[in-house]
Amino acid sequence: MEPFVAEPFVAEPFVALMRRYCIDYTARHDLSVCDDIMVPGYTLHMGVHHLAGRDEAYKPAAAAQFRQFPGLCLTVNEIICSGDRLALRFTEHGASARHDGARAAWGGVGLYRWDGQRLLENYVEQDYFGRRRQLAGDGPDPVEPPAVAPWDTRSVPADPAAEAVVRGWLAAGDLTGVTVDDGRSAHRLVEAGRTDIGVLFSAGSRVAFHAVQHGPLTGEDPRFAGDGEAMLHLAGVVRVAGGRVAGGRVIRDRLGLLRRLTRTAGQARP
Repeated sequence: MEPFVAEPFVAEPFVALMRRYCIDYTARHDLSVCDDIMVPGYTLHMGVHHLAGRDEAYKPAAAAQFRQFPGLCLTVNEIICSGDRLALRFTEHGASARHDGARAAWGGVGLYRWDGQRLLENYVEQDYFGRRRQLAGDGPDPVEPPAVAPWDTRSVPADPAAEAVVRGWLAAGDLTGVTVDDGRSAHRLVEAGRTDIGVLFSAGSRVAFHAVQHGPLTGEDPRFAGDGEAMLHLAGVVRVAGGRVAGGRVIRDRLGLLRRLTRTAGQARP
């Protein structure tokens, strides 16, 4: 009998690139790796900000983050890949040099596009509002469990039916059925109005998206109060089952919304 010889495992190319992103670059704080894994025009979209240019805009912003959190860690919680698109759900955690060593752990969702060799852009949201709460004295939240085998993730064909379900769910503006932000509050912040979807793709029954909600504030959370139309960015990875959204995680740019409301209130004062 011939001995059994296992076929060598070949990592999904896009997933292998993200392994370098997470381990060689982010975990080691080695900005030189960016030259190998990102095109010169790499652009990061987060909230209202668009950091266009790997060397001119992205690297300086990343360096500032590493200075504030000199021991910054990244834990991968989930990866989905369709082949040309990849979504990474993650937790960043560390101690802030700007806050006397106060510690925090905050979630994020990033949607990446590549050219088959290097990263082109990332649409991402991180829960900086939750991070600010922790650094202000609330203490660190637990780091979410890591994905068991993130670098063994395989690409999965798109499911147009699942995408249609999520488009309708986003249009309704009600994020029920998923964990939102740090999981501490289920308050809707913006009334169902217009939802602009910038990116949406699926890998089987799991769907990733980056979108912007437009509408009046609900007033459910008194910290986010004001008149007029508000704008709220959000990113998520959700699971569709039985024709509905049956779980997942959504991160909203609550801090960006609060800053815009504070700025508007300041301008309105005589």
